[in-house]
Amino acid sequence: MGMLKLLPAQAKDLPFIVATYNETIPSHMVTADLTPVTVAQRKAWFAQHNEQYPLWLLMQDEQPAGWVSLSQYSDRAAYADTVEISIYIDEHFRQQGLGSQTIKLVEPLAKQRGLKVIISRIFGHNPGSLHLFTKMGYEHWGHMPKIALLAGREADLEVYGKHLD
Repeated sequence: MGMLKLLPAQAKDLPFIVATYNETIPSHMVTADLTPVTVAQRKAWFAQHNEQYPLWLLMQDEQPAGWVSLSQYSDRAAYADTVEISIYIDEHFRQQGLGSQTIKLVEPLAKQRGLKVIISRIFGHNPGSLHLFTKMGYEHWGHMPKIALLAGREADLEVYGKHLD
């Protein structure tokens, strides 16, 4: 297995990004979307990513293996240096350590952009993501009980965070 690389996502990558995202919807483990999204629906979201709040394709051996974004946490000025990380791995590349590698690659790039805090919002019933962020040094900063309804089941949301300084 070769080195994982991050490439800035381009508009032509949006179908892959959407397909990878949609793979996670049926499990109700990762996203609060309940039905698949379309490329057209994600164009505005894609456009919100820029040099400050990037969206990268994960490339493994020249193959797209997933994506990671650092999204603006809030449009209020005091939160400008805080981002929310989202990592989505294509189903053919899961369980290979790409999540850890991605976080290791992203954190220095976030610091270079002057970003100071990364947060991750994770469903309480998603042990894989909870373990990943704990292992990578993120702290549990918040618990929101039963705030999502997924396939008739109430779900808790956990907030993990890390200061990059």
